[in-house]
Amino acid sequence: MKDILRKTGKFLLHVLQGIGGFFKKLWKHKQGRVGLIIVAILAVCAIFAPLIAPYDPYDVTQRAEKGLSPSWQHLLGTSITTGQDIFSMLIYGARSSLSIGVITGITIAVLGSLLGIAAGYLGGWVDTIIMRIVDVLLVIPTLPLVIVMTNVLGTSYVVIVIVFAAFGWTGLARVIRSQVILIKNANYVKAAEIMGASRWYVMWRHILPAVSNLLIMSTALTSAGIMVAEAGLSFLGLGNPEAISWGKMLADAQSSGAMLFGHWWSILAPGVGIFLAVYSFMRIGLAMEEILNPRMRKGSNMLKVFKHLNNTYLDEVFASMDEGSKLSGEYISSGAAQPPASGEKDESAGS
Repeated sequence: MKDILRKTGKFLLHVLQGIGGFFKKLWKHKQGRVGLIIVAILAVCAIFAPLIAPYDPYDVTQRAEKGLSPSWQHLLGTSITTGQDIFSMLIYGARSSLSIGVITGITIAVLGSLLGIAAGYLGGWVDTIIMRIVDVLLVIPTLPLVIVMTNVLGTSYVVIVIVFAAFGWTGLARVIRSQVILIKNANYVKAAEIMGASRWYVMWRHILPAVSNLLIMSTALTSAGIMVAEAGLSFLGLGNPEAISWGKMLADAQSSGAMLFGHWWSILAPGVGIFLAVYSFMRIGLAMEEILNPRMRKGSNMLKVFKHLNNTYLDEVFASMDEGSKLSGEYISSGAAQPPASGEKDESAGS
């Protein structure tokens, strides 16, 4: 029992040290520092919303006169339809955008990595089934299907996360598979197989660490895209009607004629919130890309953002890694995790 606790403690300490070192590198990067500061501010607002917001937008007894202009009592005025304090709604809305973006981004990274690694390393019928599913999902028009599914299954945040994750993992799985096909031919992987390591051990101890850093980068960029998608669904009236979100605030302001009555702050406030959240995650994702893969430092960051939204950016990231690998005949990438100590032992034993 003591040995198990000791090993668990060492593992957790190793994980915390790795996370701390990663955030230290990210903090030293100019873009990463800006993104981390904005994300930290938004996270504090989301977690401590009841303490920061002057009013509870869910409490009908705390609603004031409708359509009030900004004042010291209501910093961003009140909504035209319900009289809710817009500043308080903005603070509470951070919970919806951040939670959906981060949870969905992590879910997509997990599904894409597991299925991509399985398809690339196992091959055969596993690869055939997974890739045929990817081919089918990639040609399906996502937005109309998402609208239909949310109407049928409901508009709770759990359903929204499931729907986004069900269609968002395909692109990542495809590029992960192409990279795993290259990695599985590396010397340290072959040495582990010769020493009798099982397929699951090789995938867990050798393949996954080699692509883990790029998965973190993909999670940050995907989370930003999901925030925009969630705001769009809420604007179309397909979000959770029982929760406050920035997209729902935009929809309410548009339907109530906020611009017609000159209440521009009703639209500007949630718009700025969406922009800051997406901008911060994009900054973090692009900073990770430059830290983990220096070959991709050249080029405009805005061009990289548009390429990511067009599902071509990750392909270029992995393609740049392939170029270095082909030149040396070995998996080389400054951003990829180095083979663990056990892998080095296996290689030396195999040679």
